[in-house]
Order: sequence, then structure tokens, then C-alpha cells
Amino acid sequence: MKVSIIGATGRVGRAAAFCLAEENSVNKLVLIAREESVDKIKGESLDIYDALAAKGVYVSIKTSSDLSSIEGSDVVVLTAGASRRPGMERADLGSLNAEIVADYAKKIAEISPDSIILVITNPVDVMTYVALKASGFSKNKVFGLGNHLDSLRFKNYMAKHFHVHVSEIHTRIIGQHGPHMVPLISSTSIGGIPIEYYSAWDYFTGYQPFDIKKTIETVKNAGNNIISKKGATEYGPAFAISNIVTTILNDERKILTVSAFLEGEIEGIDDVCLGVPVKLGIDGIEGILPIKMSEEERDSFIEAAEVVKKDTKKIMENLNSEDP
Repeated sequence: MKVSIIGATGRVGRAAAFCLAEENSVNKLVLIAREESVDKIKGESLDIYDALAAKGVYVSIKTSSDLSSIEGSDVVVLTAGASRRPGMERADLGSLNAEIVADYAKKIAEISPDSIILVITNPVDVMTYVALKASGFSKNKVFGLGNHLDSLRFKNYMAKHFHVHVSEIHTRIIGQHGPHMVPLISSTSIGGIPIEYYSAWDYFTGYQPFDIKKTIETVKNAGNNIISKKGATEYGPAFAISNIVTTILNDERKILTVSAFLEGEIEGIDDVCLGVPVKLGIDGIEGILPIKMSEEERDSFIEAAEVVKKDTKKIMENLNSEDP
């Protein structure tokens, strides 16, 4: 299986390259960088080779500034674009990154028409829509990292609070990858037991009650918190990317929350990309799963759709006005 990363010199791109290089399902890895950054990414590949030698793993890694190298890719990971700076919201990147994403999406469609595009560039819900329209691909072949990372973060915080293994936490966040993310508390369980049955857990153990609203605020600000301390997020997104890509390559049919194009499947919402649970396999999205939500969750999800749709319309209008 062949995976290409466009924007591989960025911190997320580099970390994702290392994660994917370790996976047995990836045989060929192509790292694409701008001409002036080719030496840097070449050095990165040599460093990865050394690490893999210690683990007894081998993968073919090609570095290039020539986009034709992505030909024949099974998955193209699109991370190119401006990164968030401390205090910057994801939405602030929209105008900066839309043109970059659209240009690459068109070229991916020309060079590797059978590939799946995984969009990482922020604001990811809007950029997924841009990539989908620019590529002309079907909606099952273009989707974004979306709320998969948010869901992993939420699971991690819950596992720490309840002192259980993270695999025992079954929950997800949907909606916008940003301030309008929606936790599906109504369908959250721990070890298969609905979370509302854990109300006595804190009383008997002496722990503080689990504060859902505070935890969600922590998830919303997780990226900014990391950026303010170390300058960028990398390991969390990288492993989330690897998780999605290997799910596709191994045809695992896992249910993951990615930013997908809706056509009325959930609450009649259409013509927008939002984080929703989907079944992922070798052909990309095999289906968008129906969601049973509480009234509060439903209202928040609809609000998220309205916000993202408004942002998307503005970006697309600006993008189309710049086309020759």
C-alpha cells in the first residue's frame, strides 16, 4: 500500500510520516515538500530509517518536491497550509489555506485519481469541503481528520478521571472541529455501562464528580493549550492520522468520527462537512451512521452545522472569485 503526505515538513506531517512508517500495512511512503525544503525532508527520512532499523521494520520512503511522485497512492494525506499560532482560532486560517488546499486537491485528482484524500489542514471541516469540490471526487473518498482527535482527547480525560483503561471509554464528539463540537453524552458508556449509572462511583471512591462541561472546554482548548506551550500540536494529530489511514488500508470497517460531506443523512443537514460517525474501509467512507441524540445535543449539532456552513459559503465565494 502506498501513502503520500503533502506538507511533510510541517510538524504534524513529519510526525505522521514516522507513525505511518511503523505500520506494516504501509509499503511505500512518499513525502512531498516545497523545493526549498527537500533537503530537510530527506534528512527526516534518513532519521526515520535509522529508527525503523532499530525496530526491524522496513518501508520504502521517497522524498520529493515533484507532485507526480504521488501517482498510484492509495491514500494522500493533505497537511499543507499555514499553521495556527498561539491565540489563533482555526477559523482564522480559512482564507489563508483554501487556495492551497484547492490547488493540491485538483492536482491529486489529476495525478492519482483513484486515491482517497484525508484532509488535515485547518479549519478542517471547511477545508474538507474545499478539497471535495476542487477534486471532483465522490464524497466517500474525501474526508477530514475532524472530531476523531477530539474524541480521542475526550476519552483520555474520562479514562484519567475514572481510573480505567482508555479502551473502556466508549464515546465520541461530533459537529465542528472547533468551539461548536458536540459530545454525545447520551450514548457514552464505560465498559459498556451507560455513564449515568456511574453517578455513585465518585461518592464511593472519594473522587470529585466528573464535570462534563469543564472537560469539554478542556477538549476545545486542548490544541491552543499545547500550541501555547510547545508551539504546535504533533503527536496527537499524527497518531490520529495513522489510526485513520491504517483503518482504510486494512479494510477494518471501524466506526470513526471524521469530517464528512452530509446530504441529509443526519437531521436533514446537507451541503456541509461535519464530524460524524462513519464506517471506514478500503473504499473510504462506506456509510454515515444514524445518530440518536438528546434534544440538547441535536440543537447543538444543528447550530454547529449552521456555523460551519456559513464559514464554508464565505470561503467558497472568496475562492471562486479568485479563479480566472
